Amino acid sequence: MADYDGIIIGAGPNGMTVAAYLAKAGLKILLLDKRCELGGGLATEQVTSPGFLHDTHAIYHMMVEYAPPLGDLELDTRYDLKWIYPDLQVVMPFSDGAHLAVYRDPERTCESIRKFSEKDAEAFREFAQWSQEAVDLFLAPASYINPLPPLEQVAKIHGNPIIRRDDEMTGLTPKQIVDDLFENERVRALFLYLATMWGMDYDLEGVGFLVPLFINRGWHLRLCRGGSHHVTHLMAKFFIENGGRILSGQLIKKIIVENGEARGVELKDGSTISAGKFVASSLNPQQTLIDMVGPEHLDDYLLKRIKNWKYTDWSFFNVHMALKERPRLKIAESDPELDDALLYVMGYDSDQDLIDHFDAIKKGQLIDAGFSCSFPSVHDPIRCMNGGAVGLITQEAPYKLENGGAEAWYEIRREHAERCKTRLSRYAANINDDTIIWDYLSTPLDIENKFPNMKQGCFKQGAYTPLQMGFYRPNEVLSEHSTPIKGLYMCGACTHSGGMITYGPGYCATQTIAEDLGIAKWWKEPEIFAPGKAAGLF
Repeated sequence: MADYDGIIIGAGPNGMTVAAYLAKAGLKILLLDKRCELGGGLATEQVTSPGFLHDTHAIYHMMVEYAPPLGDLELDTRYDLKWIYPDLQVVMPFSDGAHLAVYRDPERTCESIRKFSEKDAEAFREFAQWSQEAVDLFLAPASYINPLPPLEQVAKIHGNPIIRRDDEMTGLTPKQIVDDLFENERVRALFLYLATMWGMDYDLEGVGFLVPLFINRGWHLRLCRGGSHHVTHLMAKFFIENGGRILSGQLIKKIIVENGEARGVELKDGSTISAGKFVASSLNPQQTLIDMVGPEHLDDYLLKRIKNWKYTDWSFFNVHMALKERPRLKIAESDPELDDALLYVMGYDSDQDLIDHFDAIKKGQLIDAGFSCSFPSVHDPIRCMNGGAVGLITQEAPYKLENGGAEAWYEIRREHAERCKTRLSRYAANINDDTIIWDYLSTPLDIENKFPNMKQGCFKQGAYTPLQMGFYRPNEVLSEHSTPIKGLYMCGACTHSGGMITYGPGYCATQTIAEDLGIAKWWKEPEIFAPGKAAGLF
């Protein structure tokens, strides 16, 4: 008799999603993780000073109103999950004291844009209305349904004018889309940043259909009360209450394959754990299929596709700060509400400034460029219960530096952090050496070292490119989360629907596993699917 019905490798948000659903379905599930703390990118830690809680990886939650696991697992009803959704979402201050603001209410955003361009204000109003229709009808639900082959999906889309408009953007770059929408260079800077901050280059062709979704999510960002890791606590609680078992600190040597079937795992200490029905991995495709399964179990075509899997060349440089007091922005002197934004984008006075930053990244250069920053304790005092404030600077940065490669980060990160903090002080004068108690730095290399599945610091486990999205994520052989090896499944961000803590890959993999094993689904089909199905889009 097998030790477990199913073994899941990786206790990040997607692995935990699969584990929780299938444990409640009555299966005996084991969840394994290399780290001694669960949650993967859902990490909240005291890395600066005691009492200051920092989201050291994922902080902004962009799909809360759509993600089925949040409701199915009763995280906000049976348990105490609370989301914080500030009215003022994004503020972009400029060096001359002007600013742009993005609110939950698109009409208020229009008023902010109107200070720069009447035409752009009207363009945003129309875009906000259309993009919300597109997100509700197709773009969001598609994150939780296994993808169709491209030609089949296009045939369905082209009968719907709302979604056809999105599909027609596919061949355009983020910059082209933003330039077509807006005329003012500062308005363009703001929305180009929102379009690219999730890991797309401004000149990337072939995935333009994602741009409306990313921009739209720019006024739907939430914080998790108590820190992102609290989601992990509650998912683990649900899993354990339904009979699941968790083993952390586990180093996995290989996935055991016998007669073409996944039978369990072997740990690096030589011990084995057997699985009677399936093994699911939330690691990247190269870790799962080359390192743990082994090339000898793959055909030449699949092996070539996995070896050619691409990661982003850039990630994030983060400065986590424990502050003596909450920041006071200079622009808020005339409007105190501006101190209460969830996200600030600083250091770009035009879209060209942003483009120059990305061009430097491609060369491996660190320049004195802009960044985003947040002060989550303004909205969630639990994060610093003894007073003060929590601050975060996040800057897009190359994995490999021009001089010295990735290892050069160890030598230059302190210097670069000071440069970022100096730039921040130009916008918030009370953030300085006297008010910063301590800081903690995280480079793209540090992200890779902490989370080896995020190679090159790629927080999506793979770049968003035309041949690595939708039906091709990670490739057409693995697009429905199953593999040619019977009983082996993939459920990480390298699979559809990608990264950014949407729970989509885990949810889609759960559907496939349940259907393959003939498991009765205790969960209902999400209501978000209904409009798209009625329109013939799925």
